[in-house]
Amino acid sequence: MAKTLELQFVTATGKIARFVLIIQRNRLTSVVNQSMDEIVSSGAFYTGSGDLVSTKGARIVERNVTDYELVS
Repeated sequence: MAKTLELQFVTATGKIARFVLIIQRNRLTSVVNQSMDEIVSSGAFYTGSGDLVSTKGARIVERNVTDYELVS
């Protein structure tokens, strides 16, 4: 089962910007909060709807992927 960490930010125009990272571990620590705050304060990222202005949330997304072989 693939797991991803989705970081959500609010942009200057009030829209949501998301960064999705593939994670290897099941446990995350407060490092996520600190990292997201540093991303916002650095001003390093700009989106089509403006600069990141605050953090919104983080979540782990799990999904199952099933590949099907196509038969000709």
